[in-house]
Amino acid sequence: MAFEFFIARRYLTARRKQAFISVITLISILGIAIGVAALIIAISLITGFQGDVQDKILGATSHLMVSDITGEGLRDYERTADLVRGVDGVVSVTPVVYNMALFSGLGRNAGGVLKGIDFESEAKTARWLSDLHMGRLPDPERDGAREGVLIGRELALQLGAAAGDVLTVYTSAARLTPIGQVPKLKRFLVTGIFSAGLYEFDSTTAFISHEAAQKLFDLEERTSYLQVTIRDIFQASRLAGEISRLLPPSAYVTTWMDLNRSLFSALKLEKTILFLTITLIVFVAALNIIATLILMVMEKTRDIGILLAMGATPVSIRRVFFLQGAMIGVIGTAAGTALGLLWNWLANTFQLIHIPVDIYQISFVPFRLRITDLAVIVGVSLLISFASTLFPSYRAARVDPMTALKYE
Repeated sequence: MAFEFFIARRYLTARRKQAFISVITLISILGIAIGVAALIIAISLITGFQGDVQDKILGATSHLMVSDITGEGLRDYERTADLVRGVDGVVSVTPVVYNMALFSGLGRNAGGVLKGIDFESEAKTARWLSDLHMGRLPDPERDGAREGVLIGRELALQLGAAAGDVLTVYTSAARLTPIGQVPKLKRFLVTGIFSAGLYEFDSTTAFISHEAAQKLFDLEERTSYLQVTIRDIFQASRLAGEISRLLPPSAYVTTWMDLNRSLFSALKLEKTILFLTITLIVFVAALNIIATLILMVMEKTRDIGILLAMGATPVSIRRVFFLQGAMIGVIGTAAGTALGLLWNWLANTFQLIHIPVDIYQISFVPFRLRITDLAVIVGVSLLISFASTLFPSYRAARVDPMTALKYE
């Protein structure tokens, strides 16, 4: 192999009679490098965006949600929670009460969702609860007569509310008065403001204690659903099946993938389409490799004839041109990989690409590349490059040495 590699390297680096061949060789290397770099950047963008949105969604919602099919709330939910905690892979189970509400601040109103949770249990798994944007968690001992509420940062901006203000909450539950039925309302003390990083969540959600929400929404001894946190989020479907077998027919389990199926399906499809589309750049560069090697065979016909006359076998000739094309592919792939990784580092370090947070849920585009994705990109590029050498090397091996020397 050393003999074939030596000749292939000389053919690739030596000056040629036809300068056009050198230009095509350079174009081939640049084409593969640009294609590989574009693939790395595109896949990193989609992976980073999907991962960041996924982390924010999972930080603000349940991995699994156990609900009652009737919509009246789960009864005997503490016993159900104990059953779910017994499933291997479950980290925590907390009851949640929720309903739509109208929030009224300092002359401003906004609609949203009011949730009742166990703050002590939830803070163990939700990072945004342990690192509040402002204030503190509601605490009955510190709040006094007026119960506390925790609101999202974007919701606070809409209402003009800050920690220490009083927030009036109107619910859909009605109460009977001498003038008829009127919406049920209650005033809460804003003890803190959270920021989960998910705009839709931060702009529509407020939290109170689970007990206060049960009273406010007339759900004594019931809860809207059980929020389940699991160790491995990608085992959600399997664990949902195990939990369902433990529950009565009136209860059902929803996974985070079910709740966000359309979003992640769209991102996965976009990632696949980008990969296939940008791979065409590598195919175009591979055509240049074929053209380069065919022209090289035509230029080196006399040399091939001499090598065959001196005892070189057709297999050796085939290896020479295969190695020459392979070196073009390897150099282009290595250069493209370096360019792609350099761009990812620059984009992440300096946050080069900023996007509207209210639309995309994140303030800038993160670039993240998985090792498996990098391996696939490099493997596909090398495979296309190696495949493009087969026909030219086959043609070179079929050169008749007598004919080559006779006409040269």
